[in-house]
Amino acid sequence: MARPREFDEAAALDAAVDHFWLHGYQSTSVRELAAAMGITGASLYNAFGDKRALFKMALARYIATGIEGRVIREHQSTVRAIEAFFKEIVNYSIKDKNRKGCLLVNSALELGDDDVELKGVVSDVFVEIEDFFRRAIARGQEQGEVSTGLPATDLARLLLGALLGIRVLARVRPNRALLEGIARSAILVLR
Repeated sequence: MARPREFDEAAALDAAVDHFWLHGYQSTSVRELAAAMGITGASLYNAFGDKRALFKMALARYIATGIEGRVIREHQSTVRAIEAFFKEIVNYSIKDKNRKGCLLVNSALELGDDDVELKGVVSDVFVEIEDFFRRAIARGQEQGEVSTGLPATDLARLLLGALLGIRVLARVRPNRALLEGIARSAILVLR
Protein backbone atom coordinates (compact mmCIF):
# COMPACT_ATOMS: atom_id res chain seq x y z
CA MET A 1 0.00 0.00 0.00
CA ALA A 2 1.36 3.41 -1.00
CA ARG A 3 2.10 5.93 1.73
CA PRO A 4 -0.18 8.96 1.80
CA ARG A 5 1.35 12.19 0.55
CA GLU A 6 2.75 14.35 3.29
CA PHE A 7 2.25 17.63 1.48
CA ASP A 8 -0.62 19.65 0.06
CA GLU A 9 -0.61 18.95 -3.69
CA ALA A 10 -2.66 22.04 -4.54
CA ALA A 11 -0.31 24.32 -2.58
CA ALA A 12 2.71 22.62 -4.18
CA LEU A 13 1.20 23.08 -7.65
CA ASP A 14 0.48 26.75 -6.90
CA ALA A 15 4.13 27.16 -5.89
CA ALA A 16 5.18 25.54 -9.19
CA VAL A 17 2.94 27.96 -11.12
CA ASP A 18 4.57 30.89 -9.33
CA HIS A 19 8.07 29.58 -9.99
CA PHE A 20 7.46 28.90 -13.69
CA TRP A 21 5.76 32.28 -13.99
CA LEU A 22 8.67 34.14 -12.45
CA HIS A 23 11.55 32.16 -14.00
CA GLY A 24 10.15 30.53 -17.14
CA TYR A 25 10.05 26.90 -18.17
CA GLN A 26 13.49 26.48 -19.71
CA SER A 27 15.37 28.32 -16.95
CA THR A 28 13.79 26.28 -14.17
CA SER A 29 15.46 23.11 -12.91
CA VAL A 30 13.69 20.25 -11.12
CA ARG A 31 15.80 20.99 -8.04
CA GLU A 32 14.59 24.62 -8.01
CA LEU A 33 11.00 23.50 -8.50
CA ALA A 34 11.17 21.01 -5.65
CA ALA A 35 12.65 23.66 -3.35
CA ALA A 36 10.02 26.21 -4.34
CA MET A 37 7.29 23.62 -3.79
CA GLY A 38 8.70 22.58 -0.41
CA ILE A 39 9.09 18.94 -1.41
CA THR A 40 11.86 16.55 -2.41
CA GLY A 41 12.71 15.77 -6.01
CA ALA A 42 11.42 12.22 -5.50
CA SER A 43 8.09 13.55 -4.21
CA LEU A 44 7.86 15.85 -7.22
CA TYR A 45 8.38 12.98 -9.65
CA ASN A 46 6.01 10.67 -7.74
CA ALA A 47 3.20 13.22 -7.50
CA PHE A 48 3.56 15.19 -10.73
CA GLY A 49 5.84 13.30 -13.10
CA ASP A 50 8.69 15.07 -14.84
CA LYS A 51 9.22 18.82 -15.27
CA ARG A 52 7.30 18.88 -18.55
CA ALA A 53 4.27 17.11 -17.05
CA LEU A 54 4.37 19.49 -14.07
CA PHE A 55 4.52 22.48 -16.43
CA LYS A 56 1.40 21.24 -18.25
CA MET A 57 -0.36 20.91 -14.90
CA ALA A 58 0.85 24.38 -13.91
CA LEU A 59 -0.54 25.87 -17.13
CA ALA A 60 -3.88 24.13 -16.52
CA ARG A 61 -3.94 25.47 -12.94
CA TYR A 62 -3.10 28.99 -14.12
CA ILE A 63 -5.90 28.86 -16.68
CA ALA A 64 -8.42 27.46 -14.20
CA THR A 65 -7.66 30.02 -11.51
CA GLY A 66 -7.13 33.05 -13.72
CA ILE A 67 -8.65 33.18 -17.15
CA GLU A 68 -11.73 31.07 -16.50
CA GLY A 69 -12.63 33.38 -13.61
CA ARG A 70 -13.03 36.29 -15.99
CA VAL A 71 -16.32 35.74 -17.74
CA ILE A 72 -18.64 38.12 -19.48
CA ARG A 73 -22.04 37.73 -17.88
CA GLU A 74 -24.92 37.10 -20.27
CA HIS A 75 -27.04 39.83 -18.68
CA GLN A 76 -24.34 42.45 -19.03
CA SER A 77 -23.93 44.81 -21.98
CA THR A 78 -21.29 43.35 -24.31
CA VAL A 79 -19.27 46.54 -24.64
CA ARG A 80 -19.45 47.34 -20.91
CA ALA A 81 -18.44 43.78 -20.08
CA ILE A 82 -15.44 43.91 -22.43
CA GLU A 83 -14.50 47.32 -21.01
CA ALA A 84 -14.64 45.86 -17.49
CA PHE A 85 -12.54 42.89 -18.61
CA PHE A 86 -9.83 45.15 -20.05
CA LYS A 87 -9.95 47.44 -17.00
CA GLU A 88 -9.33 44.41 -14.79
CA ILE A 89 -6.42 43.29 -17.01
CA VAL A 90 -4.84 46.77 -16.96
CA ASN A 91 -5.26 47.06 -13.18
CA TYR A 92 -3.80 43.61 -12.64
CA SER A 93 -0.89 44.40 -14.98
CA ILE A 94 -0.09 47.67 -13.17
CA LYS A 95 -0.25 46.00 -9.73
CA ASP A 96 2.19 43.27 -10.84
CA LYS A 97 5.25 44.66 -9.04
CA ASN A 98 7.42 41.71 -10.11
CA ARG A 99 6.52 42.42 -13.77
CA LYS A 100 5.78 38.73 -14.32
CA GLY A 101 3.33 39.45 -17.10
CA CYS A 102 1.07 36.59 -18.17
CA LEU A 103 2.30 33.00 -17.83
CA LEU A 104 0.65 32.03 -21.13
CA VAL A 105 2.14 34.96 -23.06
CA ASN A 106 5.54 34.41 -21.45
CA SER A 107 5.36 30.72 -22.35
CA ALA A 108 4.37 31.45 -25.94
CA LEU A 109 7.37 33.74 -26.32
CA GLU A 110 9.74 31.38 -24.54
CA LEU A 111 8.73 28.08 -26.11
CA GLY A 112 8.69 29.10 -29.75
CA ASP A 113 8.94 25.94 -31.82
CA ASP A 114 10.98 24.03 -29.21
CA ASP A 115 8.05 21.97 -27.94
CA VAL A 116 5.13 21.57 -30.31
CA GLU A 117 2.84 20.02 -27.70
CA LEU A 118 3.37 22.73 -25.07
CA LYS A 119 3.12 25.39 -27.75
CA GLY A 120 -0.19 23.78 -28.75
CA VAL A 121 -1.49 23.98 -25.17
CA VAL A 122 -0.78 27.72 -25.08
CA SER A 123 -2.13 28.26 -28.60
CA ASP A 124 -5.35 26.43 -27.72
CA VAL A 125 -5.96 28.83 -24.84
CA PHE A 126 -5.47 31.81 -27.14
CA VAL A 127 -8.00 30.25 -29.54
CA GLU A 128 -10.45 29.84 -26.63
CA ILE A 129 -10.03 33.50 -25.64
CA GLU A 130 -10.54 34.58 -29.26
CA ASP A 131 -13.66 32.43 -29.46
CA PHE A 132 -14.92 33.86 -26.17
CA PHE A 133 -14.55 37.39 -27.60
CA ARG A 134 -16.13 36.34 -30.91
CA ARG A 135 -19.23 34.94 -29.23
CA ALA A 136 -19.65 38.04 -27.08
CA ILE A 137 -19.18 40.35 -30.08
CA ALA A 138 -21.59 38.34 -32.24
CA ARG A 139 -24.17 38.61 -29.45
CA GLY A 140 -23.54 42.37 -29.27
CA GLN A 141 -23.90 42.68 -33.04
CA GLU A 142 -27.21 40.79 -32.94
CA GLN A 143 -28.43 43.15 -30.21
CA GLY A 144 -27.30 46.25 -32.15
CA GLU A 145 -24.73 47.21 -29.54
CA VAL A 146 -21.61 46.36 -31.55
CA SER A 147 -20.85 47.64 -35.04
CA THR A 148 -21.34 45.22 -37.90
CA GLY A 149 -18.73 47.02 -40.01
CA LEU A 150 -16.29 44.17 -39.40
CA PRO A 151 -16.98 40.47 -38.87
CA ALA A 152 -17.10 39.30 -35.25
CA THR A 153 -14.06 37.08 -35.91
CA ASP A 154 -11.93 40.04 -37.01
CA LEU A 155 -12.99 42.11 -34.01
CA ALA A 156 -12.28 39.20 -31.68
CA ARG A 157 -8.78 38.85 -33.11
CA LEU A 158 -8.22 42.57 -32.63
CA LEU A 159 -9.24 42.28 -28.96
CA LEU A 160 -6.99 39.25 -28.52
CA GLY A 161 -4.08 41.18 -30.01
CA ALA A 162 -4.80 44.14 -27.73
CA LEU A 163 -4.99 41.84 -24.70
CA LEU A 164 -1.69 40.13 -25.51
CA GLY A 165 -0.06 43.47 -26.31
CA ILE A 166 -1.14 44.92 -22.97
CA ARG A 167 0.27 41.92 -21.10
CA VAL A 168 3.62 42.14 -22.94
CA LEU A 169 3.97 45.93 -22.71
CA ALA A 170 3.10 45.91 -19.02
CA ARG A 171 6.30 44.00 -18.33
CA VAL A 172 8.53 46.72 -19.76
CA ARG A 173 6.32 49.83 -19.80
CA PRO A 174 3.84 49.54 -16.93
CA ASN A 175 2.28 52.90 -17.70
CA ARG A 176 -1.44 53.09 -16.94
CA ALA A 177 -2.16 55.72 -19.62
CA LEU A 178 -0.41 53.61 -22.26
CA LEU A 179 -2.22 50.40 -21.36
CA GLU A 180 -5.61 52.07 -20.94
CA GLY A 181 -5.13 53.80 -24.30
CA ILE A 182 -4.63 50.45 -26.02
CA ALA A 183 -7.73 49.02 -24.35
CA ARG A 184 -9.81 52.12 -25.10
CA SER A 185 -8.79 52.09 -28.76
CA ALA A 186 -9.63 48.41 -29.15
CA ILE A 187 -13.05 48.90 -27.55
CA LEU A 188 -13.75 52.00 -29.65
CA VAL A 189 -13.62 49.84 -32.79
CA LEU A 190 -16.56 47.83 -31.43
CA ARG A 191 -18.91 50.82 -31.53
